[in-house]
Amino acid sequence: MLKSILLFLLLTSPVFGQDEAGKYKVVYKGEKGPGVGKNIVFIATDHEYRGEESLPAFARILAKRYGFTCTVIWALDEAGNILPGGSNVKGLEVLDNADLLVIFMRFAHFEDKQMQHIDNYIKRGGPIVAFRTSTHAFEIKNDPKWEHYSWEYNGPKKEWKDGFGEVVLGETWVSHYGTNHKQSSKIIIQKAQASHPIMTGVKDMWVQSGGYTAEPKGTVLARGQVLNGMTATSAPDPSKELLPVAWVKEYQVEGGKKGKSFTTTHGASEDILNDGFRRMAINAMFWGLGMEKAINAKNDIAFVGPYKPTTFNFSGYKADVKPADLAGFESLIMPGEIVKKKEK
Repeated sequence: MLKSILLFLLLTSPVFGQDEAGKYKVVYKGEKGPGVGKNIVFIATDHEYRGEESLPAFARILAKRYGFTCTVIWALDEAGNILPGGSNVKGLEVLDNADLLVIFMRFAHFEDKQMQHIDNYIKRGGPIVAFRTSTHAFEIKNDPKWEHYSWEYNGPKKEWKDGFGEVVLGETWVSHYGTNHKQSSKIIIQKAQASHPIMTGVKDMWVQSGGYTAEPKGTVLARGQVLNGMTATSAPDPSKELLPVAWVKEYQVEGGKKGKSFTTTHGASEDILNDGFRRMAINAMFWGLGMEKAINAKNDIAFVGPYKPTTFNFSGYKADVKPADLAGFESLIMPGEIVKKKEK
């Protein structure tokens, strides 16, 4: 009888994943470093650029090497597997105690309870670091309460025109700039911003994701040079000007406190293999946390555990992977086999 009771208690405890929100997340908890006691929340759900891979890689670095507690939350399918670009998320109440929010999202439409936690975070002026498609993080239709977050919002809340991307990050989705998958990008630091804390120790930035058209509201830190090829030595495209690819912004929504955001239009799975880009992104997270004094040109930004990213693409991703498969510092990012998405 006693054994049966103990077994029941074990199987129904959050440790064994019976807590609903626990199925959607992994927590990487650091033990020492300047980040001890601070919480970073990562939300990963984009359709193409494998943010479900890059964000846990960042989370491990910040936790293992600097002591932060990093919670990564993914959208899941009905079987409890990670579904890139999905909107089924749970557990965003962790934002209530978050010191930083990091997002890689596209066209999400979360349920009311989860959106409320995001809205609360923004209204308290919580810092945000955003990658690539997060300029169009939300596409919310037939929901008057949250539709103003949509990337092309043009409704009665005039102060929210073009939604979350425009208001909080400084730019919404406009268009690709160049041919994605055929033209990579060199990232060039703005000379006037070379001494910005986010650019400490940053050099030789090259990424595989193509350019976006962007003219953000904010301070531009770097611009992108579109290349005629997918290698770092590819020649620049002479027909393309240098457009903003990384910037910072101070934001404040109606009824809320002031906050700050960092946005880059890059960050695909293989982009973060580049040391310069990865350092810039990690520096941005320290900056968002108000920890500029902890930024050092020699900070360790090496990956923690095996990181073998999937080449970004729109039609396939590593399937049948549950968040629990990415638990711990030594699990493979990303396990699973690439499968084609089902056509609607």
